[in-house]
Amino acid sequence: MKKLTHINQKGDAQLVDITDKAITHRKAIAEGTIQLNKETLKLIQANLIKKGDVLNTAKIAGIQAAKKTWELIPLCHSINLTKIDINFNIDKKNNTIVCQSSCECFAQTGLEMEALSAVNIALLTIYDMVKAVDRTMVISNIHLVEKSGGRSGLYKREVKAKPKKVIKTKK
Repeated sequence: MKKLTHINQKGDAQLVDITDKAITHRKAIAEGTIQLNKETLKLIQANLIKKGDVLNTAKIAGIQAAKKTWELIPLCHSINLTKIDINFNIDKKNNTIVCQSSCECFAQTGLEMEALSAVNIALLTIYDMVKAVDRTMVISNIHLVEKSGGRSGLYKREVKAKPKKVIKTKK
């Protein structure tokens, strides 16, 4: 197991020293899901929520969250992000919206937390904007999809295929 870098030899919290790390192009992609009832999803798609355009507002909130991650999470470095994308995929069959964020920069440290913060806040914004019509919503499956750059290089989440259902037949 790797040594925790946010803890010094005395066991106290510390900001990781990145002074000697190389500046590299870094990218992180994260995603998460919000499940809603069918009627709520229809209202969002028709832009009929009284608070306004839900997905556009959530997109802006996600961008703000990525930019302010260092203010929200105590031991994160401030990072000069060069690109932030927030996208939503509506799955009518499962009554879900999948939010995916992608963040990029040239820096000495990674930006996984920025991508994850963007997804969390975008999904919480959706929740906030439609809670008056649907309190059954569930936010779930927030995870890092991919990250690149730095010493550790590329990480891609492996999605394991679901086992196929075996149907036994009688002879």
